[in-house]
Amino acid sequence: MSYLQDILQSMDPISLEEMSAVKLMNRVDSKFPMNMETLLQIAPLWNKHFFVQEHEGQRIARYRTLYFDTPDAITYTMHHNRRLKRQKIRQRIYVDSNIAFLEIKNKKNTGRTKKKRIPVPVEQWGDIYSAQESSDFIRERVWATDQPLAPRLENAFQRITLVNKAKTERVTIDFGIRFHNWLSGCDADVSDLVIVEVKQDGSLPSKFKDFLRDARVKRKGLSKYCLGMLLTDGHLKYNRFKNKIRYVNRLINQNYTIKSLEQ
Repeated sequence: MSYLQDILQSMDPISLEEMSAVKLMNRVDSKFPMNMETLLQIAPLWNKHFFVQEHEGQRIARYRTLYFDTPDAITYTMHHNRRLKRQKIRQRIYVDSNIAFLEIKNKKNTGRTKKKRIPVPVEQWGDIYSAQESSDFIRERVWATDQPLAPRLENAFQRITLVNKAKTERVTIDFGIRFHNWLSGCDADVSDLVIVEVKQDGSLPSKFKDFLRDARVKRKGLSKYCLGMLLTDGHLKYNRFKNKIRYVNRLINQNYTIKSLEQ
């Protein structure tokens, strides 16, 4: 980790305020799972082409996310069943600044994702109904279900955010991922997995994708929510995701098992 920290410290920083000005009007998002060894292999290539986001002196940010779902896990099932139009509802804490948001992610049938969020007190972690503003936000914007939503899966991870020097491409790099299932009480640790997401202007080339191609990293959709649910909840549909678990196992040389298969 000190090697990665040294590389990040050698890069030019960009602030949150400057990042907010990076508007990608024709945005295309792509995910690339990899292992830490591969990440460290490509990290020395970043300096010339990318800024690293810095906030309050930190260049690696800590996140906690809590996903809400129905008793029958409707938002998970939508994803499993390949519904092009789907939702995820979550709270997120930016740990280093102790700021929290309630967020709704809408995946459209065009493949694009839109996120709406409101700030919430950290003390409301796990509760989306007791405060009027949060309750109204859920009532007005959640269309996936009219059932009550309850905390289902929590994750914690670290994130590096890069933006290219032309400010036409953003990259998030998530690692150190751990899960806790509020319903089953089960935990899972996939700390060696790295999930890179490249967000770029669709009309322009991507330097980061060039790095990934040269390192033979394949584009592959991988939802942290679905991965965590598979590993910690034994009562879910899983057939369509079996190959993804196998892929993760090969990437990081582990033998994770879908929870339902342990029964």
